[in-house]
Order: sequence, then C-alpha cells, then structure tokens
Amino acid sequence: MGIEIPKQSYTGKIREIPIGGDKGFKVGGQTSYPFHLFEGTMPNQPRIGFEITDVFPEEWADELKKAIGTDVMKDPAAWARKAAQEFKADIVQISLVGTDPNGLNRGVAETVDVVKKVAAAVSVPLAVWGCGNAEKDTEILKAVAEALEGRGAAIGPIVEGNYKQLGAAIISYKHTAIASTPIDINLAKQLNILLGNLGVPEGRILMDPTVGGLGYGLEYTYSVMERARMAALAQEDDKLMYPLYCNMGVEVWKVKEARASAQEMPELGDPASRGVLMEAMTATSLLMAGADVLILRHPRTAEMVRAYIKEMAG
Repeated sequence: MGIEIPKQSYTGKIREIPIGGDKGFKVGGQTSYPFHLFEGTMPNQPRIGFEITDVFPEEWADELKKAIGTDVMKDPAAWARKAAQEFKADIVQISLVGTDPNGLNRGVAETVDVVKKVAAAVSVPLAVWGCGNAEKDTEILKAVAEALEGRGAAIGPIVEGNYKQLGAAIISYKHTAIASTPIDINLAKQLNILLGNLGVPEGRILMDPTVGGLGYGLEYTYSVMERARMAALAQEDDKLMYPLYCNMGVEVWKVKEARASAQEMPELGDPASRGVLMEAMTATSLLMAGADVLILRHPRTAEMVRAYIKEMAG
C-alpha cells in the first residue's frame, strides 16, 4: 500500500519580482512553503549573488582573499567580472563601504564612477548596497539610481529613515527597492506599506529581513522569515507577499569563528573550510526559511549551495 503524503492548501502567493530588466530574472512566485513541490509550485528557484566592495576590503578574512584573489579585489570592475564569469553569480552586489562617514567618506561623484564601471563590466543584474548610514545612503543611492537608469538594479538598504527619498528614486528610475528592517515582521510589514503608499509598485519591492549568521542569531532570523512566509501564504497577508533578499555573507564572515587562523583557534579545525561551512549552513537554513536571493562571499560556498538547490528543487 502506498503512502499518501498529507498536503496543505495555501490561498496566498509570493509576488514575482523582476531584477535586472529584460536581461535579468524573476524571483518569487511560490504558492507553497520552500521546496514543498508536492503542495504547490516554485516557478523561480532561489538566486545566488556575490558581494564585492567599492574599496579593497582590508578587514575581510584571509581565506576569502585567497579564494578571490587580492589583485582582482583592488579593482571593483574586475572583481565583478570574475564573480559573474568565473563564480557564476546570478547577481552582483556592490557594497559601498567606502562611503561610510566614519571611514573614507567618499562622495557622490567618485562613488557613481565606480558603480558605472562595475555596471559596464557585467551583464548580470546588479544590486547596490549602501554603507548603512541612512543620511549618507540617501545622498549616494539617489545619484546611483539616476546613473543606473534602465538597468533595473536592486537598491538598498531602504529604511524608514530614507524611504521617501529613495522610494522616489526607485519610482523615477525604475529600479527595485530592497526594504530593510531589523528582524521584525511588524516593522517589515509597516515599511512595505509605507513604500506602497508612496507609490512604489508592488512588483518592485524585495524584503530584507536583516539576517544573522550561524551561531549569531540564525534561529531568530529563521523564525521571523518563517512567520512572514506563513502570513503570506496561509493567511493571505498581501503586505508580506514579497521575495526575501538576504545579505548574509557579511554576517557570517565578520565573526571570529569564521575569520580566526589555525594558530588563533586550533580547536575549530581547518580555517580554509570553517568559514565556508558556516556560510553554507547559514545559506541552506535561510533557503528553508524562504530566502529568494542569497548574497555570498566565498565561491566554494556558492558551489555547495547550488548543489543543494538543485537537489531540493528537483
């Protein structure tokens, strides 16, 4: 006698959101929980992106520098090209760490020039991530949005403190907003409502729940993402029916367990594998919570996560 798998029916659906214009791809569209292909459809598989930075990231772990190449990391355009061609990135995210007022405090003209060179170097979709200072991000990302008009880039983090200015730029230059809130389902819903009221089309919003890495808040991150998916699919909450964008590489590789050398923490084993495994475990956990876009740092992680997606999606 065959085994009948119990199935749940869902009345909601995650919106399909395009990234990258005509030459890009769509994310979302699911009608069931992650990889529950026996209950619904998953028309668009999760996408893997790579993070690059606008300045050489001195603070990145040595294992990352070895895997990517320090020479190429000094040229953002070359780094983006390598990520797209050699590492097979679906999307390249350039993080504008050089604009941080507490760091190099780069201005608009210099930053826009770097972003335009990166855009010219690759044909895959782009994401542009600010420094995290809402005031500085407003100034920089508005100019970047104008410079990338027609590219259909994903731009963030858009937060409550700058959603009006950056939301207007998203509308004017036809990009996709990455709405970022600090691991709270109610705040995420509120920001989506504010962007909608401003006039940002429903088809141009991604949710960034702000994720934690393995051992540093992953469990809470998972529960918030899971609740968002449950509300969207089972409770028809249309303010949460957006794909989830997870800028996760930075969260994994900033912790001591991923960065420490064999001499510093010999009890943790091979440093060449440790950070990769932490990043891969974080990524697969987030996929099971509903992630649609994962932004990684290490090419070996990407290979592992691609294999996992292929196995789970059939």
